[in-house]
This record gives sequence, structure tokens and C-alpha cells, in this order.
Amino acid sequence: MTFPRAIINLLVAAVICGIPVVAPAQSTVDDFLDRLANPDLRNWEVVEEEVYQRWTISGSASADYLLRRAQAAMEAQDYDAAYDHLTALVDHAPDFAEGWNARATLFFELQMYGPAIADIQRALALEPRHFGALTGLGIMLEDMGNMEAALEAYEAAHAIHPNQPDIERLLNGLRVQLEGEAL
Repeated sequence: MTFPRAIINLLVAAVICGIPVVAPAQSTVDDFLDRLANPDLRNWEVVEEEVYQRWTISGSASADYLLRRAQAAMEAQDYDAAYDHLTALVDHAPDFAEGWNARATLFFELQMYGPAIADIQRALALEPRHFGALTGLGIMLEDMGNMEAALEAYEAAHAIHPNQPDIERLLNGLRVQLEGEAL
């Protein structure tokens, strides 16, 4: 890629004059979450994937490694190893929301809803717009019979990510169920 001579001259002049040359700002997870909230977003799957990718980056190579190891262990259904990796992760990086969410997912898989909900609360305290954590919370609350709280969790997730069909399906299904009970 070649740059026009005029652009090169401007950059050289800026450096010589002490004017900082700033690269275009990179989008943050908040930027992508803001885009995801648009109910008319056509490429929501791409934006959702960007959000998930950014959530898995802690800023610590060792924390990222522990998360990858835990995810691999969960895929292999080695839940003891996954627990060990995730517990080390939340101990090592307590401000990393995805570590708490991943361990909540493990507890959910093991149907240990108490510890899962506690970890989701930690994840949401760090990342209040974690629509995945809110959806998981809603599922557990619904399974436990707390329909009103489940509805609130689904509504919160849907407000953040109105295009996700699974969230919409869960939300609408519970609304229909609650309307039927009200009759």
C-alpha cells in the first residue's frame, strides 16, 4: 500500500512540529454493546461475536490462558479441571467479569444454581451489560420458580441485545406463561 506524497508530507510536518499523530480510535466493547442495542441492526451476529471476543480478553496473558484451558476442559466435560482453572482465574483476576461468568456457566452445567448465581452477580457487578449472564440468570430463576425475577433478567438481557432470538424466545415464552397464570 502506497500513500500519496501529500499525506506523507503532512505526517512528516506534523512530527517535526511536535503535533501528535493519532491513529483512529479503536472500538471498545461499550461501542459494540451500544451498536448491539439497536433493534434494527442487520449484522448483529458479527457485532455479538465482537462483544464476546472482547469479553474474553482480560489484559493478562496468564488469565487469558486459564480461561482458554477452562473452556477446553468444559468442552471435554472435564469439570474438575475446568473448576480448578476457573477458580485460579477468579483468584488471579477478580476484576475480570468473564472469569466469573465462565465459572457460573460451569456451575450451571452442574446444576449448582446457588454458586452459579453468586458468580453471575459478580460478573454483572463488573459488566452490567453482560446479556449472556443475564440470560443464564433468567433461566436459573425460571427453573427455580421465581418467574417475576426471571422475567426481569430476560427483559434486561433483551434491552441490551434485542436481536438475539434465543433471548426473545425465552422472554416471550415466559410472558405467555405468566399471562396464562394471570387469567
